[in-house]
Amino acid sequence: MSTLSTPYGVLSVAGPVSRHPDGTLFCCTPDAGHILDTPLGPLVPEYSADDIRRRNVQTLCFHANGRLRSVPLQHAVEVETPAGPMPAELVTFHPNGRLSRVFPLNGRLSAYWTQEDEAGLAQAMTLQTPAGPVTAKCIAVAFYETGELRSLTLWPGEVLEVDTPLGPMPVRYGLSFHPDGALRTVEPARMVHIPTPVGEVAAWDPDAVGISGDMGSLRFSPDGAVRQVITAHTCLEVTDHRGGTMRFAPDMRESLCGDGEPEIVPMTMEFLPGGVRVRRGGTA
Repeated sequence: MSTLSTPYGVLSVAGPVSRHPDGTLFCCTPDAGHILDTPLGPLVPEYSADDIRRRNVQTLCFHANGRLRSVPLQHAVEVETPAGPMPAELVTFHPNGRLSRVFPLNGRLSAYWTQEDEAGLAQAMTLQTPAGPVTAKCIAVAFYETGELRSLTLWPGEVLEVDTPLGPMPVRYGLSFHPDGALRTVEPARMVHIPTPVGEVAAWDPDAVGISGDMGSLRFSPDGAVRQVITAHTCLEVTDHRGGTMRFAPDMRESLCGDGEPEIVPMTMEFLPGGVRVRRGGTA
């Protein structure tokens, strides 16, 4: 056992200690129940893991300026956030000390503890968002450095009806907001046909994954204009000044399941001032 001096007091730690390139503390593993005075109030970082969800103690991490970066908690607590009170097993902070993300659950997935096991512990909670009160099971809730709500990441299977600049829309995986509260991104829960500067587009991303609510495939500018859309079922035909045409369409690939069946690779359209950028298969 060794001890480390931090802006939050002296910590007794076990195992290796990681440091930033300038030598300041990065990560360590507490071996006792220290109480940290954080922007969210007193928190006890994880120091003991003795159940199937937490087979290893997760590290306590700091930014290079000495402030807390991530705090896995020994026990779930309710924390106050700009979106309302939330249960938390892991919290992260921006370098300026403001709350960055809250994770209501923080189990370690393994052969003995699956995503389904973890999801079974998730509880719906009501949060105050710029789109109004939202009740859902969230994997994580993120905030900007200035304190405004940034995004909600939903558990798979959760679907919300969200008021968008294009009207009510079923949303899966998550949604995000601009700092001024305007809707930034959503992930449509089913194919929706939306108006864009190049005509109607069938918005749908069959490859979407719910890693983060910040990553929705349908994106809006702060004034509500469609900025980006991913489609698997719309083609774009462009006529140049000489009368020639170019056709852009989603690509095809062999099924990732390895059954030999082809499947569609979604195409991204990004609407810029005076033009549109098209990406197919990861290329522009």
